[in-house]
Amino acid sequence: MTLQERDKKHLWHPLKQHQLNPDSLAIVKAKGCILTDENGNEYIDAVSSWYTCMFGHCNNYITSSVYQQMQTLDQIMFSDFTHEPAIELSEKLINILPENQNRIFFNDNGSTAVEAAIKMALQYYFNLDEKRTTFIAFENGFHGDTFGAMSVSGLSVYNGPFEDFLMDIKRIPVPDGKNTAKILQQIQQIASENKVAGFVYEPIIQGAAGMKIHDVKGLNEILKCCKAHDILTIADEVMTGFGKTGRNFASDFIETKPDIICLSKALTAGLVPMAITSCTEKIYTAFLSNQIAKGFFHCHTYSANPIACAAANAAIDLLQTDEIQQNIAAISKSHQVFQQQISKHPKVKTARSQGVIFALDLDTKMERYGSLRDKLLAFFMNKGVFLRPLGNTIYIQVPYIITKKELQKVYNTIEASLEII
Repeated sequence: MTLQERDKKHLWHPLKQHQLNPDSLAIVKAKGCILTDENGNEYIDAVSSWYTCMFGHCNNYITSSVYQQMQTLDQIMFSDFTHEPAIELSEKLINILPENQNRIFFNDNGSTAVEAAIKMALQYYFNLDEKRTTFIAFENGFHGDTFGAMSVSGLSVYNGPFEDFLMDIKRIPVPDGKNTAKILQQIQQIASENKVAGFVYEPIIQGAAGMKIHDVKGLNEILKCCKAHDILTIADEVMTGFGKTGRNFASDFIETKPDIICLSKALTAGLVPMAITSCTEKIYTAFLSNQIAKGFFHCHTYSANPIACAAANAAIDLLQTDEIQQNIAAISKSHQVFQQQISKHPKVKTARSQGVIFALDLDTKMERYGSLRDKLLAFFMNKGVFLRPLGNTIYIQVPYIITKKELQKVYNTIEASLEII
């Protein structure tokens, strides 16, 4: 039996209706930007395997760092112990995070990073003897699949069956450069009528919404307004973090810094799962008390796993090299050139780019998981490029180490796909 055939006996894949699409492609090898399936076919990973493998698959520097760590310390509980890889990672992160961040809390994945942030915000006010239960979030945002993260997400395609069980969320539109004043009025009204604990947002780019880019100045005004009403600001940088926007973090483009930041995906360069929720010293201090119950009693078994920390430390080392920074700048420039070119195509409604992220919207109506999306996905794979459309949005988020030839093939494949629509 092939791996694909064996897969169907027991496995249940995410984001998939098995009745309609029972097959899953078996990948047996990944190196650099190339995925190889069990039949020997190769594909350029143009989305970095959900924005994680930004330094390429099986990067030698990262794998060797992890191998060395595995010889010394594999796993140790982080409640009673600490270790050098976690300490080193905290120091490296604080060095590159926005200047107001000072505390690092470990989680397992992007959803749980957001979950911890939501709980931090709620308990922050609880510890101050103030009960706040409402959150503000952008329309069409996505923050994960655990219940708190689902609550602040706005994409019903993921949340539909669970809407009756979610938290109290007030949604606002993303700033587009013209609607900031109305949004600020809306926030002021929400704050006057509700006890708001926090505002959860994807800074500058909404990933699952179709890589939608919003106005930086407007977002800054929104954050200032939230702070004026003592609403904690929570930046979900799970997708945007670690260089993808052209800077270390999307929050680096914004003057007003978040109180809490959620990190994952490229944190460990796609090697092993780990996430982090960072926060200001002010938030951390609110949990210090002679009362045990005021501590943050939230924990994951694999919190600060030494192997994951070693991968993250190596990834940050690479991110700060001149070579990677030059590559990010070169990819960003290439995207801008392609954006100008493809925007003229009659089947392209809009195109945009930010750092290594590029996206275009097709001038046609498409279901997020419909037949035309499946047709495009099959076309890309047949051409040897892995691209995963989000409804009528085709996007690129390539590894930083992609070659010019590989990147041009991605562009050419997207352009060719427009002829089958």
